[in-house]
Amino acid sequence: MPENKCIEVSAAVLQRPDGSFLLAQRPPGKIWAGYWEFPGGKIEPGETAHDALVRELHEELGITVQTAYPWLTRVFTYPHATVHLNFFRVTTWTGELHPHEGQQFSWQHPAGVLVDPVLPANTPILRALTLPALYAISNAAELGTEQFLLKLEARLDDGLQLIQVREKDLSRDRLRELALKVVALAHARGARVLLNGDIEMAREVGADGVQLTSSQLAALKLRPAIDWCAASCHNAEELRRAEALGCDFALLSPVLPTRSHLGASYLGWERFAALAGGSTIPVYALGGLSQADMQMAWQHGAHGISLLRQAW
Repeated sequence: MPENKCIEVSAAVLQRPDGSFLLAQRPPGKIWAGYWEFPGGKIEPGETAHDALVRELHEELGITVQTAYPWLTRVFTYPHATVHLNFFRVTTWTGELHPHEGQQFSWQHPAGVLVDPVLPANTPILRALTLPALYAISNAAELGTEQFLLKLEARLDDGLQLIQVREKDLSRDRLRELALKVVALAHARGARVLLNGDIEMAREVGADGVQLTSSQLAALKLRPAIDWCAASCHNAEELRRAEALGCDFALLSPVLPTRSHLGASYLGWERFAALAGGSTIPVYALGGLSQADMQMAWQHGAHGISLLRQAW
């Protein structure tokens, strides 16, 4: 039996400022009619993925794309075909949405998608959309535990949603004590906490997940049985390993020179884009960055940025 041909597709995550995104229902007469999906369509010969995105959204929805950031790719095999989906996050456009193909539209929120059924290929995308753009790394080592916790509380009140507890110089007992406090503060405000490197302690303190080190990533055969699992990566091999292990997202570093590793080599934005491009999981940029680099990170395929000192 011949293998399914792989169809190249561009797909759009149209996002409004409140974080909601658009799903479209496939109209009668099409394969998977009635299922909800992200709008988009096939990439024609000679088109780039971005060109196809712009054309398809104009044809299907009647809008003109102004800002679209490359994001994730997914390969999914349906009974009738294998599709290679190139996802873009579309944040600005002109024109009013109009169902040129008779499809229904629905704005949904990542925390709870209310339409059903959704095309199977899009399930991981919905999970990825719950991740915020900023991933903050703890810095109790420099600030002191008391000052760090005060700053953490203030940032959580300002909307911080994702924190990694990474304190290499603390004893295990002191790390557990700090992690318990961070988890309590974060969970009271609906934020998530990942613990760096210690899967057992992450479970003990009620953290939402674990941030695997590159050495753990190389050694593990199975994804840890925990809700969220991220990986620290520095090259293409580690990124592919994170994908194969089933990690939810990755950190890729260092993007720029860092204060803690003066003179060390770094990726730069073009190399970052080359490595992150085509990733099947969200990739955060890390190393030498500030909040002002968020737009640059998005333009180079990052889901967002991760900050250490600059986060606080």
